[in-house]
Amino acid sequence: MELLDAHLMPAVDGVAYGLLLFVVAAGLSLAFGTAGVLNLSHGTLYAIGAYTGAELSDGTWGGLVLGLAAGTAAACVAGAGLSAATVPLARRGHLAQALLTFGLALIGGDLLIQFFGADELPVRVPEALDSSVTLLGHRYPAYRLCFIVMAVLLAAFGTWMLTRTRVGAAVRAAADDPQMLAATGHNPRAVHTGVLAAAGALAGAAGVLGAPIIGPGPGTSENVLMLSLVVVVLGGLRSLWATFFAAIAVGEVQTLGVSVAPDLAPYLLFAAMAAVLVLRSRFAEPAAAHGPEGPSSDPVARLRRQLAARLRPRPRGTAVAAPSGGGGGAFPGIGWLPRGAAWRRAAPLLVSLVVLIALPWLLDSYSISLAGSALALGLLAVSVTILTGYAGLPTLGQTAPFAVGAYATANLAQAGWTMGPVQIVLSALAAAVFSAVTGPAVIRARGTTVLMITLAVGELTGAVINQFKSVTGGADGLVGFPSTQALWGGEGMSEESEVYTYALVVAVIAVTVTLLVLRSPAGKLLTGTRGAEARMRASGHPVGRYLLVAHICAGALAGVGGSLMVTVQQYLSPADVGFEIAAFALLAAVIGGTTSVIGALMGAGLIVITRDWVASSWPGHGPLLLGVLFVAAVYLLPRGLAGLRGGSGRSGPTPDGPRPDGRPPASSTPAHTPTPAGKVSP
Repeated sequence: MELLDAHLMPAVDGVAYGLLLFVVAAGLSLAFGTAGVLNLSHGTLYAIGAYTGAELSDGTWGGLVLGLAAGTAAACVAGAGLSAATVPLARRGHLAQALLTFGLALIGGDLLIQFFGADELPVRVPEALDSSVTLLGHRYPAYRLCFIVMAVLLAAFGTWMLTRTRVGAAVRAAADDPQMLAATGHNPRAVHTGVLAAAGALAGAAGVLGAPIIGPGPGTSENVLMLSLVVVVLGGLRSLWATFFAAIAVGEVQTLGVSVAPDLAPYLLFAAMAAVLVLRSRFAEPAAAHGPEGPSSDPVARLRRQLAARLRPRPRGTAVAAPSGGGGGAFPGIGWLPRGAAWRRAAPLLVSLVVLIALPWLLDSYSISLAGSALALGLLAVSVTILTGYAGLPTLGQTAPFAVGAYATANLAQAGWTMGPVQIVLSALAAAVFSAVTGPAVIRARGTTVLMITLAVGELTGAVINQFKSVTGGADGLVGFPSTQALWGGEGMSEESEVYTYALVVAVIAVTVTLLVLRSPAGKLLTGTRGAEARMRASGHPVGRYLLVAHICAGALAGVGGSLMVTVQQYLSPADVGFEIAAFALLAAVIGGTTSVIGALMGAGLIVITRDWVASSWPGHGPLLLGVLFVAAVYLLPRGLAGLRGGSGRSGPTPDGPRPDGRPPASSTPAHTPTPAGKVSP
């Protein structure tokens, strides 16, 4: 009985917390399930309401009502603006939406801090609610009980609107059959705007009412977004009741779980999220693998397609099985150009390499250090390019093997293993083993599901980093370990120019090996898998094995990048391997063009310049500048830097990866699918 009493109040807190998450997650589910927008700025909409409500709260009922009206209206307007911002991306898939909305979140978060301050704002509730009541023999805050009632009423009103009104019917029709909705005289664009405005209003109202529970401050928006994503994944997009119970479960884990099992609570949410996504992707595998254009169950129809494909004439001079981009980064197809043309196309690459070699003589120590950091982030971005551009697995979780490589190098250095080649090899091996373990959970999913699974893997890795302080240093990170030796028998590198030269040599070797592999038959098989998976499977190719090998190799490359980051920085903190860095790496890949290895390195350099060099002249506005970079890259570089050179404009995969349903874009299907020995391509 005493144990029950001790956990009673945390359980009630879990209900209040879960209802708050339900209101927020209902808006996120509405935006994604109905409007088709993967909104990573939804937490910022919550923060808009929370900051507005806190600013207008004065301890009176009038202040509470005014704050609720103003916060809801402000977030509603922001949601409508988000609709206008995402309309140009309607045909570009969820990857572009995710990057755009994350950039808008960075901009919005910076503006909120500039306007309201960097400290958490106090929230004053009416005096009648600023007290405690007796609940089952315990004192409990009156406001939280009142919030439970208000949240239930808000959820009931939303459910009634969605299921019992003409407006709700139009919203459901927009999700199920927008063409039929348009035929009935409704404007799908207006419904799209209304849905996102309503989603913003829900988030804003939750922010105002939940401000006394999750106060407005730095980190609030990201925390709310992550928990809302978990709720939406666990509850699904089809049932509000499923979302409701999922939100209550998440709330209980965040309160009662921390009280009962503090060591397990950090892992439960994202582990459950990953498990649900993996199970769903396994059940959906036949449809995802073959898709509408995949092999028919009718063998006669399949034979007809095989004969038609075999007899279809090919244009003369077509390079059989040559992937667009050819693994050549920003200079695709060099191997099939005349020798003189190849040198002309490779000249910018050679010039860039010469400039990189000359940087120690051109820049000051701080700038040289930034260049080394850009190389480390560039290798992470190249690993994202391998998965997103070549394997068709858009990822937000490559910071996980990146972290494994980084912490492996830091711990090796602390143990006295300071030789650079040893650190690189062992860190790459550790990251490869990690990717081999997590790979089976990733490679069977497609599209947005991959983004969410890899996000869960990255967040679970972050939880491990914070828990295992003896290995990782926890939130404080690691510092003070010996510097790396470039070669056996040498001394530790102390000058920035020496460290940069070491990082450049490692990066050049890693990128060269990557390009050679991508241009080899193995790389062509991977590109064929990404472009025509159904045909590859029908031809007898072990597609799953190809994707797993690609996942392991990309993880090893990310581990090399993590090792370089530790060598360059000489310290390591969880922020260096968190969600924000994962988004930066994905942006770098998109900036370069997701099939461009060299472009990914350029994108990483642009991010580091913006974040650390440009922002240093405007202190405190780094997130704003990065947000602007995100938005500009999505709008202005739909095919990346490689597209500006015409490198992605022929028949290769688009920079935004697969369609939302997991299938590749129609333009990405190669003219010919490689076949194993003894097989005939359909």
